[in-house]
Amino acid sequence: MLGRRDPQQSLFSAQNLPHRVGADSFYGRMAAVSHVLFDDEDLKALYDASNVRPSLPPSLLCGVMLLQFHDDVSDGEAVERLQFDLRWQVALDLPTDFAGFSPSSLTYFRRRLVEHGQERYAFDRFVAVGRRAGFVPDRVTLLTDTTRVRGAGAVQDTYTLLRKGMRKLLKQMGYASAAKRCGLAADTQRLVATYVEQERKAEIDWSDPEQRSAQLNVLFRDAEAVLELAATQSDDAEVRATGWLLVKILGDDIEQDEQGAPRLAKGTAPDRIISLTEPEMRHGRKSSAQRFDGFKVGTTTEQTSELILDIADMPAAGSDGRALMPTLERIERHCGVTVDQVIADGAYGSGANRNACATHAPAPVDLVAPLTLPADPAVHKSAFRIDLAAGTATCPQGHTVAGRAGPIKSGLPTWRFCFPRPTCEACPLFVRCVKSKRNGRSLTTHPYEADLQAARERQATDEFQSTYRLRSAIERKQAELVQHGLRNTRYLGQPKRQLQRLWTAAAVNLHRLFQLCENRNADLAALLAVQTQPLATVT
Repeated sequence: MLGRRDPQQSLFSAQNLPHRVGADSFYGRMAAVSHVLFDDEDLKALYDASNVRPSLPPSLLCGVMLLQFHDDVSDGEAVERLQFDLRWQVALDLPTDFAGFSPSSLTYFRRRLVEHGQERYAFDRFVAVGRRAGFVPDRVTLLTDTTRVRGAGAVQDTYTLLRKGMRKLLKQMGYASAAKRCGLAADTQRLVATYVEQERKAEIDWSDPEQRSAQLNVLFRDAEAVLELAATQSDDAEVRATGWLLVKILGDDIEQDEQGAPRLAKGTAPDRIISLTEPEMRHGRKSSAQRFDGFKVGTTTEQTSELILDIADMPAAGSDGRALMPTLERIERHCGVTVDQVIADGAYGSGANRNACATHAPAPVDLVAPLTLPADPAVHKSAFRIDLAAGTATCPQGHTVAGRAGPIKSGLPTWRFCFPRPTCEACPLFVRCVKSKRNGRSLTTHPYEADLQAARERQATDEFQSTYRLRSAIERKQAELVQHGLRNTRYLGQPKRQLQRLWTAAAVNLHRLFQLCENRNADLAALLAVQTQPLATVT
């Protein structure tokens, strides 16, 4: 059943005893609103009313989790701080002789939050406060960017991926049970003995290429045998999912030589699996020199208040810009605002994003994102005057040609323009402009050419430059999140990963609310005491 905080203060309450926790510190400010920071009744759906044994108060556990992610400490360290750290005792209004509880209680509480869809509880609560106070207006300008984070799974090589994959698949089929292993065919018995009963790295000289090659051949043949066994003996959903992972590993990591023998594939597949403990982890790059293993986290803040309105995991590989429109939809749905403008870096400035923002409902969104500057602007496509309505293109020297229908891209038509070779050869820019050895310069328009043309023209204006400079605030916010542990993922699985992102952002947002309320003489305790309501109804 739901446990509740006792309103009766202890004689040894840390807040009532002399202490040196600054009233202007995060802990001191949290102490001032500790009685209304979270409400036990908000989370009563997490508990079974028929169970007469009271739980730990969810408001207390929420406060502990908030401080845990603020200070970036483990479950065990969090419980120790409840017992011995005066700052935590003051912040949560606990007695100095607080007995603590098992660290596993935090594990179970996080699980309850995820199972009941309440992982956004603290995050949404603080954003709602910002809306009620008027810190977040009805029509918002957003700043968005991504940062890299390490995954919690172990990065594994191809040999380990195959070995662990076969072990997982065989165990899911029930071969960990001694009863299931009775009466098996000899080859199946060998597979079970090798990958379930023993399951250890082969004892070979791993510095010898021939021995490594021979071991890869064994693993490849055994993996095919295990997959065949899974296909004929089980249609379980988990078995199929693990089987798909094993097939993908074989396809991405292994190729066959001229004799048909397996060997490690050259290069790296774009969506290569790197860990079976966390199959969604990927190799990623934030730049050509900065590689990481894990995920990206997209963070979006409101420009005037600097409150975080959205934070979410993204795959490590691929462009940041593909998450733009889902982010806008989440913010409008959860925060009850209308997005007027988005300021982002060049990764978000694709033609598809510009077109989607221009046609966004209920209102168009102004996307302020730069286009990459060309290496040689004098001969770049942007130097040509392309008239899509007339179907003509004019080169920088004033020569005009008519276009013809080009290939269909992204389901949209394009134009193709070809300039005569003799005309190009007479041009002083010929060597820089024309790469073909037989034809003149050719151009193919982008499916969203009109959106890109408008963006190039705007990028040259002072208005664009002054607006785009506001983007630096999102980088400061990301740096603050990193200080609170965002860079290191604690948990396996998307739901718990997202819980970590949301509660870290909630701690950062609470810190910002303290500052906003102080600057604008607002009563945060009164704002928190307002009955919780859906954010979409906040006006």
